[in-house]
Amino acid sequence: MLVKPAPGLLIRDPDLKDFLPAEGRDVPETPYWTRLLHVYGDVVPANPPAATPPNAEEA
Repeated sequence: MLVKPAPGLLIRDPDLKDFLPAEGRDVPETPYWTRLLHVYGDVVPANPPAATPPNAEEA
C-alpha cells in the first residue's frame, strides 16, 4: 500500500530504518502500517506518481 506521513509528522519505517518520505512510499500491508493508517491517522494514502508518457522522439 502506498502511504505518506500525515501533515507535520515524521514517521519511521521500521524495515528500512529511516523516515517515510513526504511523497510517500510503498509499504507492506502489515499490522504496523495498517494501525498507523486506520487507527492513529499518522499516515495517509498517497497517490501513485504520475506515469511519464513515452518520448515520441525515441521512436
